[in-house]
Amino acid sequence: MKTTLKLLAMLFCVVSFAQTTVKGKITDNSGLPLPGANVVVVGTSSGTSSDFDGNYTLTVDQEPPFSIRVTYTGFKEQIIEVTSNNQTIDVSLVEGNELDEVVISASRTPERIFESPVTVERFGLKEIKNTASVDFYDGLENLKGVDINTNSLTFKSINTRGFATFANTRFMQLVDGMDNSAPALNFPLGNLLGMTETDILSVELLPGAASALYGANAFNGILFMRSKNPFDFQGISGYVKKGITSQEAAGDNEYTDLGIRMAYKFSEKFAAKVNFGYLKGTDWAATSEEDKLNRGLTRADIDYDGINVYGDEVSTDINGVAQTLESLGLAPAGISGLVPSVDVSRTGYNERELTNYNAESIKADWGLYYRPWENDFEIQYVGKIGSGNTIYQGANRYNIKNFFLQQHKLEIRNDNFFVRGYITEDKAGDSYDMVFTGININNAWKDNNTWFGEYVAAYAGATLGGATDEAAHIAARQAADTGRFLPGTPEFQRAFDRVTNDPDLTSGSKFQDNSKIYHGDWNYNFGDLVDFAEIQVGGSVRRYSLNSFGTIYTDVDGPINYDEFGLYTQLQKSLELSESVELKLTGSLRYDKNELFDGFFSPRLSAGFTINEDHNIRASFQTGFRNPTTQDLYIGLNVGRAILVGGAEDNPERDVRNYSVNAGTLSPVGATILGQQSVDINASGAYNNSFFANSVLNDFANSGNPADLEIANSNLAKPEQVTSFELGYRGKLDGVIIDASAYYNQYQDFLANETVVSPFYGDVQLTQTLPNGVPLAVAAIANGDAEAYQTYTNADENVNSYGAAIQVSTKVLDGFDLSANYTYAKLDFDTEANPDFRTNFNTPEHKVKVSFGKTELFKNFGFNTSWRWSDNFFWEASFGDGEVPAYSVLDAQINYRIPSLKTTLKLGATNLLQDEYFTAFGTGFIGSMYYASITINNL
Repeated sequence: MKTTLKLLAMLFCVVSFAQTTVKGKITDNSGLPLPGANVVVVGTSSGTSSDFDGNYTLTVDQEPPFSIRVTYTGFKEQIIEVTSNNQTIDVSLVEGNELDEVVISASRTPERIFESPVTVERFGLKEIKNTASVDFYDGLENLKGVDINTNSLTFKSINTRGFATFANTRFMQLVDGMDNSAPALNFPLGNLLGMTETDILSVELLPGAASALYGANAFNGILFMRSKNPFDFQGISGYVKKGITSQEAAGDNEYTDLGIRMAYKFSEKFAAKVNFGYLKGTDWAATSEEDKLNRGLTRADIDYDGINVYGDEVSTDINGVAQTLESLGLAPAGISGLVPSVDVSRTGYNERELTNYNAESIKADWGLYYRPWENDFEIQYVGKIGSGNTIYQGANRYNIKNFFLQQHKLEIRNDNFFVRGYITEDKAGDSYDMVFTGININNAWKDNNTWFGEYVAAYAGATLGGATDEAAHIAARQAADTGRFLPGTPEFQRAFDRVTNDPDLTSGSKFQDNSKIYHGDWNYNFGDLVDFAEIQVGGSVRRYSLNSFGTIYTDVDGPINYDEFGLYTQLQKSLELSESVELKLTGSLRYDKNELFDGFFSPRLSAGFTINEDHNIRASFQTGFRNPTTQDLYIGLNVGRAILVGGAEDNPERDVRNYSVNAGTLSPVGATILGQQSVDINASGAYNNSFFANSVLNDFANSGNPADLEIANSNLAKPEQVTSFELGYRGKLDGVIIDASAYYNQYQDFLANETVVSPFYGDVQLTQTLPNGVPLAVAAIANGDAEAYQTYTNADENVNSYGAAIQVSTKVLDGFDLSANYTYAKLDFDTEANPDFRTNFNTPEHKVKVSFGKTELFKNFGFNTSWRWSDNFFWEASFGDGEVPAYSVLDAQINYRIPSLKTTLKLGATNLLQDEYFTAFGTGFIGSMYYASITINNL
């Protein structure tokens, strides 16, 4: 026992002796302090950052001599040797270029972006402060290869390399290591639970697959946001932005955005911080009344279905209604002979009558940081909450109202390892589906059977009275709409309140949800222990707990739980091939296993050649995979035109719905065939007894030939895979910085949707027939006894895409910053041969972005402008398909710094040319924003 104690005491002494502290101040070449400069021990991940006054203190478990690398965005790095403990090293950095910036995301370890093995974009403190966009999140759109699809003022979806809707489940967003996707939706709601601007340390974006290090969801790109540690960044800082949003449809409306950060280091052992952000404005109003189905119809047409008009999705063949009324004895015999076989839709409500377009975001976070030994070993607790109102467009348009999201994280870390666990929980609040709001306000006033019955009776009466077909339809709609609830009336408001508080979509539109994600991950870097290479190992575990009370998922009987885990390792080695050529090799391998599927290995190999310290050529090969999302697996949602049914093995049978003659969802003929007036049918037919919807609605509808019906029988969902090849170059040529890359992606088992129609009776092989020889399935379709489903499945064909991006940056005209980039993206898939399969590529083929500015036009005064142009492209998603025209946008800002007050004043405008545009079919047009801001003490 005594011997053991002596050994422990000796070990403690050695550890204590091995600790070295270095401190000093970091400034630019004019003597101004540089807050947030990185100080890292060369060859390790150990490091720290300078505070607001440029001061830093670095304590490491390493004896001198060793070297530290000092870097700061836009300045050349310096490497300085540490020769003794408690040494003071003041550093003056010389302005450099963006290739000297340090990134962490590409390899999970600090490295110059110049040497990164894959494409990575960085948005640092300098770029955040100088962005011409209204906030840092919008400013990411000016990076090459990046798309931002604007859902609403407070919800924007970031994507790289295509294949995205607003439900962007292929793109991951990490905030201080936490995936901030909403559990119910399985994708991030923009920056709702993100960060306040004054707490951001850096933003990095990794395009393309990164499954080898980050797992199943890191399939199409990752956004990394890191916050400031209160040990390194103390004090109170904040900002206020006031201005207006201007849109032709909504007019000019007030806009407010403010945030505050408070951080304090109580001692060398304990520090804490609190952040708060608030945004309020008026959303971009969506007011399109164009025909949603691209048939060229207007509100004067009888089967009109407007893009942003809801309730008119309910449509039926009025001759079939007449026949049903006749057969039930509810209408005079022969009435069906007076009524044509045409589809008629109910009268709908405009979207602006179903929402007030209130855009609001309230978020707060707090952190407690403890360093028990006053070194880099740190224990963190971080809590985050976010709530707000926004518009989300998925299968329908949704008013996300009082939505609530929270995260809680506990993390233990030092410069070589971390272990963290966190929980993410959401609550739907008062959110509701605007399409079903319109449908069920109509039903609250007059149910569909009554409305269509009155329409048929009025049409027949007008026809008998000698009216033309057009006049008879007008008279029929007027008669059926008599007494309709009109917006602004007490009757309408009572129906609206009742419907939006009812979670049953047969009568209401409210979303209920309280889903959770439990996640843990860890990483250890052996860089300090192994000399021949840098080796990392890590892993993650996750549990999904879905609890929508049957409103989104098929969880009417209780929460749905399932688990997944992953393990990975990475080896990185630099080889000096000659005095002027260095080769950096990186190899990564990850294994992931979801309890619903077989496990997957994801390797990544990359090589980077650095030539003369000015040129770097990189090449990489990597594979990625994506597990089907929670919605891909367990959704069970009626969106009006179809039922969304997830592709988990046990899910279709969980989705059970009732069809009856009284509700008008089962024909009298069908009731006779089935032998009952009401029947419960599950969604398994979508996957084992269905036709492709395109063959039913087009080919068969036009020809009447059963041979034109094409069997669908979608496959159940399974993981999607990608193989990616990338080649890139970064370098300096006579003061010009060039960063270029090209990629080719091959997707197998591509996850997407198919729209199918499943008959209530009869088999799709057409072997079951009526006595007259008509196949039962054909009779079911003819009688309207069938259901449309949107299935979640995998493509049999491979889907390929390729693209390239290049950025050129330089200084012109005595110090002005000029940067331009171009992005090319192309889908390689035969859509004509697969009309029922939707890839949702949703990306312009060509994009151009240019920025021009100067941080010091004259003393303390700077400006920046950004212009971007996007090619036209075709948008396809479950809400609707349509062309997105080409557009160009100009943003600009001027700023003035008051150093004595540590304050920056800014005036800015987005979409300065006032050419309204949209980035997706069905959304509101994006107008202009004009604002003034004051930022105080921002480190």
